Amino acid sequence: MFYVLHGEDEFSRSEVLAEMKAKMGDPAMADLNTTFLDGRKVTLAELMHTCDTVPFLADRRLVIVEGLLTRLQGGGKGKADKGKEHPTWKKEYLEELTAYLKRLPDTARLVFVEDKSVSPNHPVLKMALADKERGHAREFRLPTSGKLRRWIIDRVEKKGGEIEASAAEELAAFVGSDLRLLDQELDKLISYVDRARPITKADVHLLVSYVQQANVFEMVDALGRRDGEQALKLLHRLLEDGEHPLSLLGMIVRQFRIMIQVKDLAERGVPRAKIGTQLGLHSFVAEKGLRQSRNFSMEQLETIYRKLLETDLAIKTGQMDQVLALDMLMAGLSRGKTKG
Repeated sequence: MFYVLHGEDEFSRSEVLAEMKAKMGDPAMADLNTTFLDGRKVTLAELMHTCDTVPFLADRRLVIVEGLLTRLQGGGKGKADKGKEHPTWKKEYLEELTAYLKRLPDTARLVFVEDKSVSPNHPVLKMALADKERGHAREFRLPTSGKLRRWIIDRVEKKGGEIEASAAEELAAFVGSDLRLLDQELDKLISYVDRARPITKADVHLLVSYVQQANVFEMVDALGRRDGEQALKLLHRLLEDGEHPLSLLGMIVRQFRIMIQVKDLAERGVPRAKIGTQLGLHSFVAEKGLRQSRNFSMEQLETIYRKLLETDLAIKTGQMDQVLALDMLMAGLSRGKTKG
């Protein structure tokens, strides 16, 4: 069998790979019969030799090749297996590879892993889709903002728990499509409720620090109005709630980065409905960023972003007390127009 696992959802891909390895039997023997190859430089001879090698005290060998199909996807010149320049080496490599896949040993499980979606016209992908007995292909796409809530609900159910729709929506909005991070937060929430009741919105607010971004939204709104007093009040409310100064600064940096990104796309004519999707942001976060970005010019946003990074450096190098640095930052950003 050979497999093509491709797409941007690294978390789900890694889970499938882990399941494939688990099916190899005894973990110690599975390790001995699992080989990882760097597709950016592996030669066809090396790949074939690895797949042809008889498994050690087992009935199959797992061979995982990362990045080879992407490497072979384009045309043009490149280096042949022996290091010589050849204008058609990719075509020749593909032709020999697809021919070899037809005679792949029964003891081999060859897995092509790609961190981006492979072109539907790629010969290996087409072969995997056409040959149902020997080939298998699966594309891993990150869930869009509209489907992320469903992913969270399904994931909790898979772990034996329950979550209210409003709680799932809150997680989707503030954690976003980082599935690995979401999974970690869900484990924490499930342990907290001990599967005795559904996870609620209040649980999310209590345990997931990213949801504090909601208060950061308010603080950025205050900065946009040049209301320094309110911005400082919100800042200290977050600090009193136990938010670490550097963590809080990271949230502020993230929000201004989002504002720069959404404003740039809007100014380039990207439709509002597509901005969140293009950036991998929940629609609520994208809309909030768009609205807030209207309070600043792009030049002001870029200047603020630089000041944020300077503050981060000053804190981490011990040049300034953490809380004092944030106080001065809030006061400076809310004092009149920010100059470029």
